Amino acid sequence: MKIGLIGLGSMGVGIGHNLIVAGHTLTVYNRSKDKADGLLAEGAAWAATPRALAQGQDAVITMVADDHALQAVTLGEDGLLAGLAQNAVHISMSTVSQALVESLVAAHARHGSALISAPVFGRPDAAAAGKLFVVAAGQPEHIARVRPALEAVGQKLFEVGEQPQQAAVVKLIGNFLISCVIEGLGEGAALAEKAGVDPEKLMEVLTGTIFGAPVYQIYGKLITSGGYKNPGFALPLGAKDNRLVLQAAEAHHVPLPFASVVRDRFVRGMAQGLDGADWSAIASLAREDAGLKG
Repeated sequence: MKIGLIGLGSMGVGIGHNLIVAGHTLTVYNRSKDKADGLLAEGAAWAATPRALAQGQDAVITMVADDHALQAVTLGEDGLLAGLAQNAVHISMSTVSQALVESLVAAHARHGSALISAPVFGRPDAAAAGKLFVVAAGQPEHIARVRPALEAVGQKLFEVGEQPQQAAVVKLIGNFLISCVIEGLGEGAALAEKAGVDPEKLMEVLTGTIFGAPVYQIYGKLITSGGYKNPGFALPLGAKDNRLVLQAAEAHHVPLPFASVVRDRFVRGMAQGLDGADWSAIASLAREDAGLKG
């Protein structure tokens, strides 16, 4: 397939690498061209604008930070929609709001092109290894058309509905639940330490018995080792996703009490200068609440 890729952060670079390895012809765009150097060395081509990138592609993948960034690269005179062929597919892999996805579906319908939402679960190391989990929603024929690209970047593809916004909501729910895991592990680790139990021993017990899932293993280790100081997923992005899941919940009249608790953790974390840390840094705030220092 001829594929365009917009957004070369830590996730996008890994996605691009695996598309090239799978034999797809790749063209890339990013606001900072230097982030494309590695992919260009692997054989990718460079486009000066999203519009130029979209021209002649079978599909264009966007992996950008938020609603504003996705709107900026999709709409307008130099947006990808202006260059996208009417039978081409836009694959949005970004974690964005349900409302934005709905508006982009309408924009593509007017243009004659297609949108599928295909956000992913996995951190940058999973992206680099082609081990992401891809959650896709859209018309079945559109998903079928780009399945080779989706399967090239992930270890498993889930199809969750025919409306692209359905995948956006699934992704927001997943990130909401991860944030609850982080908060719970942080509180548990603080109690263990205050009671004289090594938090690393606590995590060894939990992840070796009733909480053996990767999310507990990964974040338990980050919390007890202080690895949250090196961001794989920055705290402000976690705060953004928390805000979006609360918006979706309000739109559907669904209370999410735990999301409100986690929201305050994110706000406090940013107030204390943790903007540059991994989102798992919110667990350190439970430790501070317990009066633990150092």
